[in-house]
Amino acid sequence: MKSDTTAESAAADGTSAARKVFVKTYGCQMNVYDSQRMADSLALEGYAETSSMQEADFVLLNTCHIREKAAEKVYSELGRVRAVKAERAGRGLETIVGVAGCVAQAEGREILRRESAVDLVIGPQTYHRLPGALRRALDGHRIVETDYAVEDKFDHLPKPGRAGIAARGVTAFLTVQEGCDKFCTFCVVPYTRGSEVSRPVAQIVAEAERLAGAGVRELTLLGQNVNAWHGEGPDGNEWGLGRLLFRLAELPGILRLRYTTSHPRDMSEDLIAAHRDLDVLMPYLHLPVQAGSDRVLKSMNRRHTAADYLRLVERIRKARPDIAMSGDFIVGFPGETEADFQLTLDLVRDVGYAQAFSFKYSPRPGTPGAERSDQVGEGEKNDRLPRLQALLARQQRDFAQQLVGRTVGVLIEKPGRAGQRVGRSPWLQPVIVDESVGGFGEIVDVRVNKAGQQSLFAEPVA
Repeated sequence: MKSDTTAESAAADGTSAARKVFVKTYGCQMNVYDSQRMADSLALEGYAETSSMQEADFVLLNTCHIREKAAEKVYSELGRVRAVKAERAGRGLETIVGVAGCVAQAEGREILRRESAVDLVIGPQTYHRLPGALRRALDGHRIVETDYAVEDKFDHLPKPGRAGIAARGVTAFLTVQEGCDKFCTFCVVPYTRGSEVSRPVAQIVAEAERLAGAGVRELTLLGQNVNAWHGEGPDGNEWGLGRLLFRLAELPGILRLRYTTSHPRDMSEDLIAAHRDLDVLMPYLHLPVQAGSDRVLKSMNRRHTAADYLRLVERIRKARPDIAMSGDFIVGFPGETEADFQLTLDLVRDVGYAQAFSFKYSPRPGTPGAERSDQVGEGEKNDRLPRLQALLARQQRDFAQQLVGRTVGVLIEKPGRAGQRVGRSPWLQPVIVDESVGGFGEIVDVRVNKAGQQSLFAEPVA
């Protein structure tokens, strides 16, 4: 959940509609979910997805604003889009270009000013208005839709699995919460995604049931601060994420549940109990800490200490001993000293992570961290990050190696290379198995016989 790499959505059902849309997605899992739902909306307008920008009547970039120079990377990509648009125009073909997501929310009309090829800009809280915005763009208007919507956008989106919209494989994301009220001083999310909003239980369950009916077997609940979810239940009371997980665990067809991304201050007793009591809830938890120094954590406005975090991990592991921990780390936050950085290394050693994401601090315009005068030099960041990543990589290898010789349940997800299939372990690792092991959507027991750099290799259990 946390890099500048991109993923491009490809055609899901092979339809040959007259109009085609190319969607390029940057950033986190929520952007992947948003891109899928925007494509669902466009399908009702007669647009089929394509993996080729050159054949698209509508090119949509769904952007992320977390990393440094995110906006500039979007403008660079728009330069390439402009060339495609011009080439298609030379063949008498019209191309509408749209920018969605968090860069769209942050930049707004500036995108239209800087890039003449862009026809519409739409923020993450208004993408349910995309079909209408696209129609106006086709009429020759340049559109900006970044005001926070009064209506609930989820009520206005097409239902997955209906109207010819197929589920995309046996795993799916389901957004249950958006926005964040924590205001960490390094983070732009509260400014681009807004304050915390939780979807009601009935709406979430209905979408989960439709996904299950379309063949989804593993659901990952998404939110910028997902464990702060507190939606209205069918009994009229406010539910927490733990209770929601118990309800989703009852749904026929849903074999696995996950959720991401969490904040340490919102890890409730009910949620820890769900990890203890629900076999369907996978033993994997992404719980970002960002730093191991209390001084740095305070300046980040994290509102917890390193000791708080370690005690919480201990409680979670007591409830679910086989749980694997994942985390996020920022190196070189303003004011961080070498002593502070050593405390981060100490915390990593204390926890032992199965997976983690680590980055150099990059100032985000409009955040308090960007205004500080004690910015850490790039040389220091470049020295510290490889040391942290080497420790995290060693822990990841050690965790994977511990699984060799063990029998684990693997959800078969997709084809691999010739004669192989790719599944997913309970701890989120890709697992390579022989195609004879099981069908897509099945959970099969396999014995791990090798741990690769990024994947496990397994054989059938006799």
